[in-house]
Amino acid sequence: MLRNIVFSIGEYYHLYSRGTDKRIIFMDHHDYQRFKALLYVCNSTNSVDITKHFREGGTFEELFEIERDDTLVDIGVYCPMPNHFHLLVREKVEGGITRFMHKLLTAYAMYFNKKNSRTGSLFESKFKAKHVDSDEYLKYNFAYQHLNPVKIIDSDWKENGIADREAAKQFLVEYEYSSYPDYQGVVRTENKILNRKAFPEYFTTIKDFDAFIEEWLSFGNTE
Repeated sequence: MLRNIVFSIGEYYHLYSRGTDKRIIFMDHHDYQRFKALLYVCNSTNSVDITKHFREGGTFEELFEIERDDTLVDIGVYCPMPNHFHLLVREKVEGGITRFMHKLLTAYAMYFNKKNSRTGSLFESKFKAKHVDSDEYLKYNFAYQHLNPVKIIDSDWKENGIADREAAKQFLVEYEYSSYPDYQGVVRTENKILNRKAFPEYFTTIKDFDAFIEEWLSFGNTE
């Protein structure tokens, strides 16, 4: 299946993919941690043997100290969900997105299949991509992608609204698998996955970001 989009250096894109037949692709905490580690190490012009790193006793935190040489893309948002994931990226070098996604999906599928004694494709067809071609759409993606985990605690919140917005925001902060905590000022190893300087400075303070998220939660519809 051909993807009807041409990636251009300096442009922003919403990338996403889900498990084949909508299957669960993140089954436990370790799966999410592995995916985050791969977001970091696969975003490089060189290769890193992450399996060897862990086999030799390396830790999750130490992995983020590995020198990556030049990165392929700039990542502004990431949000893995049980059966799919979202990324907001900027093409940094020619062919960067394609190379990065090939490395990421291949490495995660190999890990997942070996762990679960399975074979065959893990992801549904090629990854999907949308060109984020306006400032309004770019800012929207910071809400749409970061708010996806609310579906876990309230699957119909977009249609029916959400009664307890504070509880929803607290859940998002505690959902350590996305980049939401990074925008809340949480200091953690995964901060290195993002390059926020490559994206417009929409949120100069945590308060600005909170107000932005509150607005979307109140609106109750990010489709």
